[in-house]
Amino acid sequence: MSLYVIGDLHLSFGAEKPMDIFAGWENHTQRLEKAWRDLIQPEDTIVLAGDSSWGMNMDEALPDFQWINDLPGARKILLKGNHDYWWGTMAKMRKYFDEHGLTSLELLHNNHYAYGEYGICGTRGWVNMEPDEPANAKVNAREAQRLEVSLKSAEDAGLKPLAFLHYPPIYGSSCNFEVLEVLWRHPVADCWYGHVHGRSLHSHAINGERDGIRYHLISSDFVQFVPQKIF
Repeated sequence: MSLYVIGDLHLSFGAEKPMDIFAGWENHTQRLEKAWRDLIQPEDTIVLAGDSSWGMNMDEALPDFQWINDLPGARKILLKGNHDYWWGTMAKMRKYFDEHGLTSLELLHNNHYAYGEYGICGTRGWVNMEPDEPANAKVNAREAQRLEVSLKSAEDAGLKPLAFLHYPPIYGSSCNFEVLEVLWRHPVADCWYGHVHGRSLHSHAINGERDGIRYHLISSDFVQFVPQKIF
């Protein structure tokens, strides 16, 4: 049983949003599916770190959910990205998954999932720019609180927390200190994040240790649409 992660699938089987108009995204679903089937076994877990579907609502995203559900892996744990417009309340999403037989899909939101001695924790996060702007400050405080709840729930269960975010908490010289302070308060050794696309932007992303935490960029185009093994 292994644990994998990848972010930013940007699937659009039910929406008119082709990704192959962007450099490096040609045939990305075929490349992703091949790598996924080559690597992931039926008993494995994979975390999908946001922006999984371009669907504007659950029905429009359904073909994307079905595509993910039919791939190998016992659990596919989804967290919210900035383009996951289909995201709603936990109760509504879980009910929809149940009604449509999406048995391998789970949702990471104010909770955690156990994986051996570890707790899979996380939230969307928020942008690092203009943190004092009132609208940004409000959303950022809410996301930091959601991360706090998720990490604490794992610790209360006696698990070592692993942190997964959509937005990078550090990008270039910009830091989201509200999110970072939550990570620092807890025994988080590793944090995986997505959102960052394109070679010019990848070059500013942090991949490595900073202040005691190892950061890993796992957006699909950066990892060449290959799920990354954690354990």
